Amino acid sequence: MSFVTTATHDRRPIFETSRLAELFIDTLLHYRTLGHYKLHAYVVMPDHVQLLLTPQSITLEQAVDLIKNGFAYRLDSDLPVWQHGFTGYSVANLHDLELVRAHLHQIPVRANLTSSAELYPHSSAYRRPIFTAVSA
Repeated sequence: MSFVTTATHDRRPIFETSRLAELFIDTLLHYRTLGHYKLHAYVVMPDHVQLLLTPQSITLEQAVDLIKNGFAYRLDSDLPVWQHGFTGYSVANLHDLELVRAHLHQIPVRANLTSSAELYPHSSAYRRPIFTAVSA
């Protein structure tokens, strides 16, 4: 298990645009569905992404490159998308996994992007609001 942070090129806030944040999440979930990694948690911030994942039959570097290159391909931009490399930390056990997941989910709250982790739409903590019909 690894905790990964990767930033956009020149820290451009490309993920302030919800459509691009959703495109990144779609890319992330696509490669998870193909079995390249287990995805434990994620948060997409305006200028960087943080992931908690476990690669399956590939290295951590290969998994991060797959995600970054897959998103860049789908974005189809002439501009560079990502800074080179990433920062990765090993997560030793399930207890630490839960601590890191809780930390990761609180990042948008600490950045004043939302009042609650469950309300931030570009995170694995997101829970869609349930609306009930009101009778007249």
